[in-house]
Amino acid sequence: MKSKVYFSRDITPETVAKLYDLLGKKLEGKVAVKLHSGEVGNQNFLKPDFWKPIINKVGGVVCECNTAYDGGRDTTAKHWKTLKKHGWSEYFDVDLLDGEGPDMVLDIPEGKVIKKNYVGKNLKNYDSLLVLSHFKGHPMGGYGGALKQLSIGIASSYGKKYIHGAGNINDFWTSDHDSFLASMADASLSVVKYFKGNAVYINVMKNLSVDCDCCAVAEDPCMKDIGILISTDPVAIDKACLDLVYSAKDDPGQKHFLERVESRNGVHTIDCAVALGVGSEEYELIEV
Repeated sequence: MKSKVYFSRDITPETVAKLYDLLGKKLEGKVAVKLHSGEVGNQNFLKPDFWKPIINKVGGVVCECNTAYDGGRDTTAKHWKTLKKHGWSEYFDVDLLDGEGPDMVLDIPEGKVIKKNYVGKNLKNYDSLLVLSHFKGHPMGGYGGALKQLSIGIASSYGKKYIHGAGNINDFWTSDHDSFLASMADASLSVVKYFKGNAVYINVMKNLSVDCDCCAVAEDPCMKDIGILISTDPVAIDKACLDLVYSAKDDPGQKHFLERVESRNGVHTIDCAVALGVGSEEYELIEV
């Protein structure tokens, strides 16, 4: 069976909540809401006001992890300041999953490159996962969506280095590139298995810059906004987003965006995730 991906061209906070109802997957228990808090200086990340209706609907806790590079989020103290500066802690309950060690280790016996995933230990306190992704380009991954949030996003600061280094933190910036992409797929599998299907993924195709929200100095968006997608399949939703970019042939910024995706071989993460059984690239796009 093809995975269902619901899609709306109406990009509003209310539409996100409506799509969640339409999906029909109710997240039970304590819900971790993984999103991107936004690097200090970044102009493109989606702000608390946009996510407020869906976070309130599921009664979730905003969850983040520290970064592995210098900036406004690489230490617990600095990250809390950023969370406050950007309004997250004003609107919501917030949990910095790796704010205090030690990390929680998820085994990945099926992993093609890495066999362990180091995540914020507070992940153990949650029953369900809502992944809110701002779909955009990425300087290393080619693109950022649900699979990146599942892997790099939920990994602790140490875990991010481990994934980037394809299992060797000393190769943080210098590992074989395709091995890094495959490591993201390995890590995403461990989180999917941990939540045993109790997860929903939302990708918002707005502010389509070639740069990630982790960039303090990011390019302005180069493509027109496209829409909101929701699914229970992280592979299908990322594949659907890329397909929508490829179909936007009249958008003057499409070539620039796709150059970023293709030059970094971004689809390799999807291919590896499919091979691992993280999800399916066969999907039914249901426009509403």
